[in-house]
Amino acid sequence: MPSSFHRWVDLTIPNVLRLLGILVIALVLNRVLRAVSKLIIKPGGQTRQSQLREQQTRTLAGIVYSAGSKIVWGVAILTALNEFKINILPAVTFAGLASLALGFGAQTVVRDVIAGFYIVLEDQYVVGDTVQISDYVGRVEHLTLRRTVLRDARGALVTIANAEIRTVSNLSRDWSQAFVDVSLAPESPIEKTLRVLETAAAGLRSDPAWSQALVDGPRVLGVQDFNRAASMIRLQVRTAPTRQDEVARELRRRIQAELLKQGIPVSSVQRIELIGVSHSLQEAAQPDSAN
Repeated sequence: MPSSFHRWVDLTIPNVLRLLGILVIALVLNRVLRAVSKLIIKPGGQTRQSQLREQQTRTLAGIVYSAGSKIVWGVAILTALNEFKINILPAVTFAGLASLALGFGAQTVVRDVIAGFYIVLEDQYVVGDTVQISDYVGRVEHLTLRRTVLRDARGALVTIANAEIRTVSNLSRDWSQAFVDVSLAPESPIEKTLRVLETAAAGLRSDPAWSQALVDGPRVLGVQDFNRAASMIRLQVRTAPTRQDEVARELRRRIQAELLKQGIPVSSVQRIELIGVSHSLQEAAQPDSAN
């Protein structure tokens, strides 16, 4: 008879029991792994952001379970082969060499995947958030464990490898903020101007069409800067995420209307900056408000 047939015949009850034990242990480990991977899932709420977060964590949990399950069954199969008197050393050696070669050849991909794992696990951002990554600002259009895709202000799709992301500014969480600077002519009465700006700010706060977009303010902070050419007064406003630009534009419109109504002149002097010349020459190039 062939030697392989004799090996099958020589299987004893202890061998069968050990095989069953290996199978049971593998099944139990898979159950534990599934339970642990479910802990990664963050249940979503009613908002789209929360639902996207849940979807991403479910995908991440599926990847963790799939990879862990393959490892468990791989070890179980190699252990079971030993019961058939099959030498697993060549297979283990080959698998080790293949993993080593794959690791060296795909170091960048591995770093991307690890970075993407932490981005999703730590909830740094999700699809739909507006973020700043390095010099790029845009809306997250696509997010995987390997890359992040942004839609910038030009409408271009910017693809960033997750391993290249060092610092992320999420502009869509909790609230956003804007500062509005009003430049006035030097002869403008400051106290009267402050009252006019407060009137414009109060009008925006009380407007039902804009109140939902406001979190705090607008508030008149006071005189930010002054020189021979102009006086600058700053206002601050906190808004719902990503709505700071439209609120700032509306606030500027109301401020201009109030200033014109009260006859308060704004600065008409243009600031000139010369690149590559000394500070004294730059001052000399500024127009003199007294002329």
